[in-house]
Formats: sequence, C-alpha cells, structure tokens
Amino acid sequence: MLKENGCPCESGRVYADCCAPWHQGTAATTPEQLMRSRYSAFVLGLHDYLLATWHATTRPETLVDKEPVRWLGLKIKQAHVNGVNGEVEFIARYKIAGKAWKLHERSRFVYEEGRWYYLDGKMLNT
Repeated sequence: MLKENGCPCESGRVYADCCAPWHQGTAATTPEQLMRSRYSAFVLGLHDYLLATWHATTRPETLVDKEPVRWLGLKIKQAHVNGVNGEVEFIARYKIAGKAWKLHERSRFVYEEGRWYYLDGKMLNT
C-alpha cells in the first residue's frame, strides 16, 4: 500500500519520483537505492521485481508469503560501496498476525552487467 505522503521506502519522496522507475525497469545506481526499492516491492507485493533483482546464485525459485505481512517502516542505518560490492544495514519494521517485529540485516549487493543485485544478508541483533 502506498503512503499518502510518500514512497513506502520512507525516502521522503513520492513513489513516482522514487521507487516507481526502478520497479518499471530502470536500474538502481546504488545498493541503497536497490535496497529501498526492494523494501517498497515487499510492501507492494511485487514478487517479480524482487526475484529479478536477486542475484542468480542465491535467488529462490519463488517467493511465497506464508502469512500476511504488514510492513510498517524502513530505516537505513548505513550504506557502503567498494567497487562492485556494496552493503546496506537496515531495520525494517513489520507486523504478522498483529505482533510487531523488526528485521535488522546487513545486506550484501553486487554490481554486474550494469545493475546492482541483492546477494544475501546477515541478521543482526537489535
């Protein structure tokens, strides 16, 4: 669901000027942009986009929501790029069956063939 005043990724910009171009095929230019667009894709249920931006070596065959998730917010803690490798540490808040959770992860990204791809992530304690 789109927030009235902005993109689901909480960049402070409207969806049309933020994650929408990436969801429509424009390549994100940084790992942080890709992370934000992937979070927005989770919010909006854009599973094809999530799979397309997942590196082929770690990508699952399908994405299945076992239980309905209500995404509540995203906070980027830090983002780094070192050549063709990038990392983004973030906290995503969500609810499942009325219970609130936090996903604190350091995600790794790789740049190949003109695009950033999500490679994998390590769960962190919050």
